[in-house]
Amino acid sequence: MNSRYRFWAIILVALAVFGGIFIWKTESPESARKFKLGLDLSGGTHLVYRADTSAVAAADISDSMQTLRDVIERRVNLFGVSEPIVQVEEGGVIGGVKDERLIVELPGVTDVNEAIKRIGETPTLEFKILTPEGENILKSNSGADVSQYFLETGLNGRMLKRATIQFNQNQTVSTKPVIVLEFNDEGTALFAKITKENTGKVLGIFLDNSLIEAPYIREEIPNGQAVITGDFTSDQAKQIVRDLNYGALPMPVNLLSTETIGATLGDSAVNASVKAGLYAFIVVALFLIVWYRFQGFVAVVALAIYTVINLLIFKLLPVTLTAAGIAGFILSIGMAVDANILIFERTKEELKKGKNKFEALQEGFHRAWNSIRDSNLSSILTALILYYFASTAIIKGFALVFLIGVLVSMFSAVSATRTILFALSSDGKGQDKKNS
Repeated sequence: MNSRYRFWAIILVALAVFGGIFIWKTESPESARKFKLGLDLSGGTHLVYRADTSAVAAADISDSMQTLRDVIERRVNLFGVSEPIVQVEEGGVIGGVKDERLIVELPGVTDVNEAIKRIGETPTLEFKILTPEGENILKSNSGADVSQYFLETGLNGRMLKRATIQFNQNQTVSTKPVIVLEFNDEGTALFAKITKENTGKVLGIFLDNSLIEAPYIREEIPNGQAVITGDFTSDQAKQIVRDLNYGALPMPVNLLSTETIGATLGDSAVNASVKAGLYAFIVVALFLIVWYRFQGFVAVVALAIYTVINLLIFKLLPVTLTAAGIAGFILSIGMAVDANILIFERTKEELKKGKNKFEALQEGFHRAWNSIRDSNLSSILTALILYYFASTAIIKGFALVFLIGVLVSMFSAVSATRTILFALSSDGKGQDKKNS
């Protein structure tokens, strides 16, 4: 028996057991690591916002609303896995004015105040130039408030594409964070004009009429990308970037109504999905054991490891599971054994040629790998395309869960199955004989 394979087989099984215990323990009602369920399974919060389009040209309202939707969705769905539903709705026409609304649904969030906090306020971001009088007060170090001495420039958050943090590598002792601003085409032209006409002056950045930064303009900036340097910490830089991006909404929004909604499918759908997954696992396991016997039993162990790894990923990311996502996971269970079947059939062919078990296993894994790689690569590409072009969070959730399942199945079917089979193979001498 190969001691190296045996060692790693024990590690794999132990990790799977401890992972299973972790999953079971964290499903207690008070645990913060419970599986996150989608709006269709656990309910959530329904928020309605009205967008103030008074300062937006009529021809730009549609694009601005889509930008608003994208910004809000990124804000509540930072990793793309919490599956919020964020959509634009056009209300009735009163007095000739269209009522543009934004509908936000957050699964699993039943605390309305928490939901509003996740969305955040929608501050107004403005860039202003400090007057000579204000500069004199600033240079005097009197500590007086100079906010009233700034002049409007017309540059605002609607023209800011994004704010990010970078680190200045030119520091001799340690890296310092810098804030990078990137403007859209309209903002780039206006920013170039402002910096050209006001070189050497102070540019005030205001959020909800509160001054958050006041950098000096050192030179004309024609490319729409500005760098703000200062003696601030990483936490302070992150706070400034967060405020800038919050203020970069294309228009102000006001909260109209809030509602806590119940699950459309609820516990019955969750229980049915769990039963379907369990039945699928049992049927696949019975087929493997009956048809491939000992190798099939090892494949079932690898399939159990595959299931535990998937569930751990769902918990630790965390991935929000909808009914569609659970269906994707159940589908991936069946597909996870494809690689095992290819390997076992190749191994049978090698055994018929007179090779011993160890050599047949080695050759079976080697010959099956190209087919396994190509098959899984096509599935990965399909999942990526589906995720990228999906128009709804439900489809994205299905694609994400399916993609995770395919990636994990490549590990469980190849690495886990191979390690356990070689660990339990008693004629390792065949390998020595082959290599001698």
